[in-house]
Amino acid sequence: MFPSVTTLGIFLTSEFCIAVIGNSLLFLSYVYIFLAHRYLLKPIDSIFMHLTMANAFTVVFLLIPYIASSFGVRRFLNDAGCKAILYIYRVTRGLSICTTSFLSTFQSIAISPSNTKWAWLKPKVSKWIFPSFFFSWVINMLIYIHIIHTVIAKNNASHAGQGYVHAFCKTRVTRNENTLSFFIVILTRDLLLVALMMSSSLYMVNLLFTHHRRTRHVHSRSLSSQTSPETKANQSILLLVSCFVFFYWLGNFITLYEFYTPNKIPRLEGINAILSSCYPTVCPFLLMRNNKIIFQFISSFSILRISCTQNTFSS
Repeated sequence: MFPSVTTLGIFLTSEFCIAVIGNSLLFLSYVYIFLAHRYLLKPIDSIFMHLTMANAFTVVFLLIPYIASSFGVRRFLNDAGCKAILYIYRVTRGLSICTTSFLSTFQSIAISPSNTKWAWLKPKVSKWIFPSFFFSWVINMLIYIHIIHTVIAKNNASHAGQGYVHAFCKTRVTRNENTLSFFIVILTRDLLLVALMMSSSLYMVNLLFTHHRRTRHVHSRSLSSQTSPETKANQSILLLVSCFVFFYWLGNFITLYEFYTPNKIPRLEGINAILSSCYPTVCPFLLMRNNKIIFQFISSFSILRISCTQNTFSS
């Protein structure tokens, strides 16, 4: 039913490489444009940069322990390492959730018509970007302090009983009241953010459908068939949110099953790691679609490579 350890390790390594390359390319392209062509940057690009950074750290701190475990490493993390790895992973994953939710909300406000009740937010939402980043960092760092007190290293490969199990870590037995309170806080945060994400996405879908229906009667067939850059950007964000929601609920279902089942399945933990890192892996490639900044970065890089090659042959 489950893939072999070697196959699982190959999947994890491949996904890790794809995710790191994609997120690094996207982040470096924004850094390049910020340094060389700052006039091309828009307020929403800072949200993309923050999301890309959060996704990159999420993949690194999630997959490296599982890759090591799948290739036979038995003693990779001690108690301090488990606390650090899981704390950073959970904080960056929380930042990814918060940033994706804020991204969809920002875009829905930005594209809202001037005669709607959300129009008064359009000139103000850009000023909320960096305070929202700071607020999400503080909230997630405070929420996951619970991990520092409860996570320890596994002494052996097997683990029985309820609790969270990682490739090299597990949760120690604590009072049920503390665990229940932690779950309630996490569930409340996630439900609020996912609800905000989905409502703003549905609002964007309604605006795009209304706009398409109006322009179909105004423009000719040849013009109406062309998709504007703004529409393509909205479609990419909608696809991003749909991808997040799907993998979010699937990953949470498996995590809850692993937590409450008394007999742990090590390979199921690796499969859950693959699913949990699917969104950070796919995210940069969805954001690259029809992105002028990426094309500018790639073209500049290609020109630089061609000039270096010519200089090498000429010398």
